[in-house]
Amino acid sequence: MRLKKLTPVMVVDKVEPCLDFWTRLGFTKTVEVPHEDALGFVILARDDIELMYQSKASVAADVPALGKDKHAEQTPLFIEVDNLKAVKKALAGAPTIVAERQTFYGATETIVRGPGGQVVTFAQFKEGGEAGGEG
Repeated sequence: MRLKKLTPVMVVDKVEPCLDFWTRLGFTKTVEVPHEDALGFVILARDDIELMYQSKASVAADVPALGKDKHAEQTPLFIEVDNLKAVKKALAGAPTIVAERQTFYGATETIVRGPGGQVVTFAQFKEGGEAGGEG
């Protein structure tokens, strides 16, 4: 069995306020699905990274059991980057959880709260290191 791709779907109150956070990092909206009078679902992409946002109302209409599941909207993200300084500059003003830290696994990280409330960790590894590697 080969797993081909992982794309997080973040469930939020409203999709629209989440877009600017990612477009400041160069993501573009590739898919947009309306729900009632707002966006119900979007796909954002950049390079080989893709992520999705779906409104709670859209989830409840699509899969009613998930609309009542308190865990359906908890999606922390871990994103490996090659230039943490540039990420921090692009996201200046975003709510910061950890400004910068060195980890035992060889990363320098910043942790922010995304616009939908998600915890988003950006990690830069030294040359040759990577998450899950020997770096």
